[in-house]
Amino acid sequence: MLALIWVSFFWGTTWLASKEGVRHMPALQLAAIRQFLGAAIYIAFFLFKKTPWPKGKQWNTIVILSILNFVLSNGLSTWGVKYISSGLGAIIGTIFPLWIVVISWFKGEKPSKWAVVGLLVSFCGVCLIFYDYLADFLKPDFRFGILLSVIATFTWAFGSVHTKKKAASFNPYFSLGLQMLISSVLLFAYTGATGTAINITQIPAESWWSIAYLVIFGSVFTFIAFIYALQHLPSEISSIYAYINPIVALVLGAFIFDEPLTIMIMIGGSVTIFGLYLVNRSIRKG
Repeated sequence: MLALIWVSFFWGTTWLASKEGVRHMPALQLAAIRQFLGAAIYIAFFLFKKTPWPKGKQWNTIVILSILNFVLSNGLSTWGVKYISSGLGAIIGTIFPLWIVVISWFKGEKPSKWAVVGLLVSFCGVCLIFYDYLADFLKPDFRFGILLSVIATFTWAFGSVHTKKKAASFNPYFSLGLQMLISSVLLFAYTGATGTAINITQIPAESWWSIAYLVIFGSVFTFIAFIYALQHLPSEISSIYAYINPIVALVLGAFIFDEPLTIMIMIGGSVTIFGLYLVNRSIRKG
């Protein structure tokens, strides 16, 4: 339970760390550095444990997941919070189970009754949340941030579906380190080719502290706690973190960054999270 509490809180705070980091440097460069340092720690650990390397076609899956989960999902969600609040980014980040239902439906899998109900409830909750942001939709940067965040959730959902089908034949945790390494190389190449990166000596201390927090608490300690919670708690309990993370991001964002936290946002967030619970419940039973 302590591990679950750790995960529920600290993964919620990573949205604020990303927000603070991208205030002072390009978002994709921040994501690249974070992923490279996280990958170095993961790979060093598994090399020390003499874990076997993936073989043959397993590398195809790892490369695909590195693009879906880290280049696109993590990279775009990090970029998105440059233009929207960290709390709003966290709420959008939680809706990826809705995309899983939609993707599965297009693949010919009939969604359950509770999945459909959850989709409708979550949609209503999102509408309530955006009621207070209607005026912001007139701003191009805000619309761009929303678009980036939504695409990030879709690619994460697509990566989750792909993992379920393809990634059961090798160590998934060693794979995470390899995915982060590959994605960091791709992001470094992109930011270098497009001239969007800044010199490493020009990165201010605020961004380095954000990167250090994201690597240590977002990628290492919290993931260890997450694995421990999965191993020792029923799935219905261990998945609670997904509903608490956006609440943590909303509350801390309001206190630290003075982000909006109105009654309508709180009601809409609660409705959205309840809808997500119904969807997750149907996915687990399926």
